[in-house]
Amino acid sequence: MKKPRIGITLGDVNGVGPEVVIKALNNEKILNYCVPVIFGSSKILSYHKNIVKADNFSYSVVNDLSRLSNHKVNVVNCFQDDINITLGQATEEAGKFAYTCLDRAMNEIKSGHIDALVTAPINKKAMQMANFPYTGHTEFLTDKSGKSESLMMMVSDNMRVAVATNHIPLSDVAEKLTKDKLRKKLQIFQKSLKEDFGIEKPTIAVLGLNPHAGDGGTIGTEEEEMIRPLIIEAKKKGAMIMGPFSADGFFGSSQFKKVDGIMAMYHDQGLVPFKALSFGNGTNFTAGLSIVRTSPDHGTAFDIAGKNMADVSSFRNALFQAIDIVKTRKEMKEMKENAMKKNPKLSEKVEE
Repeated sequence: MKKPRIGITLGDVNGVGPEVVIKALNNEKILNYCVPVIFGSSKILSYHKNIVKADNFSYSVVNDLSRLSNHKVNVVNCFQDDINITLGQATEEAGKFAYTCLDRAMNEIKSGHIDALVTAPINKKAMQMANFPYTGHTEFLTDKSGKSESLMMMVSDNMRVAVATNHIPLSDVAEKLTKDKLRKKLQIFQKSLKEDFGIEKPTIAVLGLNPHAGDGGTIGTEEEEMIRPLIIEAKKKGAMIMGPFSADGFFGSSQFKKVDGIMAMYHDQGLVPFKALSFGNGTNFTAGLSIVRTSPDHGTAFDIAGKNMADVSSFRNALFQAIDIVKTRKEMKEMKENAMKKNPKLSEKVEE
């Protein structure tokens, strides 16, 4: 199998994004597993390279992505203007840079020049200053992929947590969490666990929206009116889906170790326990898209930007997660094609 071509965006240049990218790629062994393609600026890399003191970090600037070097880190200069770097601060310039690089990377992955995308953190305030019309990476990538729905999934060695609603105020969650939306999210989750992680018969635990999963309808009715009926519906179709579980007891009793995936109802319900148990090692994966995209589980960390203190573990894991998912998707596709060849009467089952 050819080495996957992994696109990498630097994120906010005033944060730790460029630092963790350089640290992750400052090891020639990484080139045995992938062809890194950084969408950014050689000037920005030189600036942060001095901070990291990565004297051995080298790269080749490319203009034609059909002629990537398989044995070097490739850099695509997406931004020609000089950028004032103000470490630890949100600026319009930094937001504009991140937006431009992300847009270029997305165009290249859609054109087939790269196989996956790993995004360093952006700063939402800086992106708003640069007129970025999305709340985050996930929403941008979903829209540009032509999809109405995707799924934010946090992944570590022992846990996969998805969230039914993304970056919205807590006060909007109950209104946005419709039966149709949750059904689609569960379908994406189940398909991703099979095709992206190679789990033939995944088990999924669904958390309740309310404290104690509604306590039989005494603390909210969403569990009885929406979540439980959806679980029963999915089970009738052969899915291994259980719940709804009370979120506090589910994580507190280590039940999360017994399932392949966990569906949380809103952002903090899933990400707080995930980061408490896996922070620094987890990755963010956007499921449900034709493209593969991962990112580290941390933000721009403005408080330590420029201090050479950022931990590279999460970004490195995101890089390898992208490589693994590209390979798994290819293997699953080949298995399906081989099965069809052996049995021409076998019709492809379209998952609802």
